[in-house]
Amino acid sequence: MSATPEHTPARLRAIPSRLLAGAANVGDRLVSERLTAQGAHKWHFAVLAALAEAGAASQAELSRRTGIYRSDMVAVLNELAGADCVRREPDPADRRRNVITLTPAGHRRLEQLDALITDAQRELLAPLTPGQREELTRLLGVLAEHHRPPHQAP
Repeated sequence: MSATPEHTPARLRAIPSRLLAGAANVGDRLVSERLTAQGAHKWHFAVLAALAEAGAASQAELSRRTGIYRSDMVAVLNELAGADCVRREPDPADRRRNVITLTPAGHRRLEQLDALITDAQRELLAPLTPGQREELTRLLGVLAEHHRPPHQAP
């Protein structure tokens, strides 16, 4: 049985980390529901976005860019390659590894997933004004940057 807001002690309702965790859970659920309904998940979006933003990469580089474990990256790339969203080609500089590139179908898929995620964010942030949404996003970015491990790229 979970506590209802009116029964939650004021001391608990005033803890920022608790509020962030609750909002994050709702946001995660909204995004996951929308992506799942389209046969996708967050890792698909992360890989497609990383390729669109920074260009072709090795599997290891994609793992670093997205935070997806290398062991999980293979399965994600298999799924995306099976949907013709990415292409694996031997790296001309090192034939032992593959370079992953985004295909035209991958660009289209990214646009679809981006729209779904934007819709989920709109629902999550519905009670806020546009200015409040921008300020919340900015403040969360400040927190994320401050607490980012030194060895992790932004």
